[in-house]
This record gives sequence, structure tokens and C-alpha cells, in this order.
Amino acid sequence: MTIIAEISIQANQFLLGQIIAEHDGLSVELERVVPAEKRIMPYIWGYGSDLETFEAAMEESPNVKSISVLDQYDDRALYKIVWEDPAEQLITGITNTNATILEAHSDEEWIFRIRFEDHSGLAQFNHYCAEHDITYRLNRVSSLAERPSNGHDFDLTDAQHEALALAVERGYFKVPRKVEYDELAAELDVSVQALSERVRRGADKVLRAALLQSGSGNR
Repeated sequence: MTIIAEISIQANQFLLGQIIAEHDGLSVELERVVPAEKRIMPYIWGYGSDLETFEAAMEESPNVKSISVLDQYDDRALYKIVWEDPAEQLITGITNTNATILEAHSDEEWIFRIRFEDHSGLAQFNHYCAEHDITYRLNRVSSLAERPSNGHDFDLTDAQHEALALAVERGYFKVPRKVEYDELAAELDVSVQALSERVRRGADKVLRAALLQSGSGNR
């Protein structure tokens, strides 16, 4: 039975996280990962004002074979990174268990949502992490069969649900706006950037589910 695991992991537990953590003005979202020629090629979106410095750091890293800018818009860019094998152990561990990264982004810590073919895949991943001294926190495990049948499965992480619900409750989306990000961030005890990313990603998921999914009963 296919399962979806949500894990939290500190940046210092994997190579990409370590590099990103060195750039305070940068946040990252993993778009997809492609294994090829025994190397791992992640495609990532970078957001922030520190993109040029980040690119230079990646080019100078002995663990990076190459980094390419595929698209760029103002303060965001889509990159293809080719790691030297076996540099990025966390992502290698995920691909070695035939799992799929559904979502991964940097926040106060990194959040990964990973789809495993069954519980044994998650067990293999856990064993791999133990062997490579990678520590993570398992937040939630769910199966496709557990999805609600009421049409309101927006697939939010706990942090996204908390931030988006608070934003709606406090009137962030009202006109005129009743609250600002800094107030919401203080209430949740997170940075403004982290709060902004959670609300943005959460709102994107809800709107996509409500407006773009075929066969929606909410038309």
C-alpha cells in the first residue's frame, strides 16, 4: 500500500541544506529529482536576493559537478544541479528506496513529503539514514486510502495548515487587510519569511485543488 511520509530535518543533516543555510536571504523548493548516470540531479527553485552568491558557491563546491540556470524571473530562478556521486546522501537514500519526493522546501527547518511504495520502503529509508548518521523527525504517515471523501483534501503540511488557517482567521485576506505577516509570524513564533512561505504554499495548494482539479465537485 502506497504511503506518504512527512519528515522534518535540520539543514546540517544533508549537503544541499548545509549550502542553503549559508545564505540567509535565500529559500529553496525542490521541484523534482532525476537519477542519471549514477548521479543525482535535483531541480530546485531558489527565491531571494542572494541568488548570484548562491550560484557562485555551488560552482565552487567540490561536491557539485555542475549547476545550470534553466529559468529566471526577478528574485527567483530554476536550477538543475548535478552532484558528484555520492555527495548528496539524503536524496540518494530517497531515490535508492524507489521513493518519490512530492514536496521539499527550506523553512525554519526542511520539510520533505515523500511517497513510498509501502511501509517496507519507509523502513529501508530509515535504515539507510541510520547507517549514514542522518537524523530526521517523522511528523506524519498517511495512505491514499485515508484521504477524506468530502472533496477537501488539500494535502497541506501541518505547518502550512496552521499558518494558512491563522491568516484566514485573523483577516489577512480581507480587503482592507486586518493583519500583516509580522504579526502572524510573532504569534506562531517563526520568522516572517517562514510564515510567508507557509501561507503562499498552502494557498497555492488550496486554490489548485479548488480551481484546477478535474472532476471537482465545487464548481
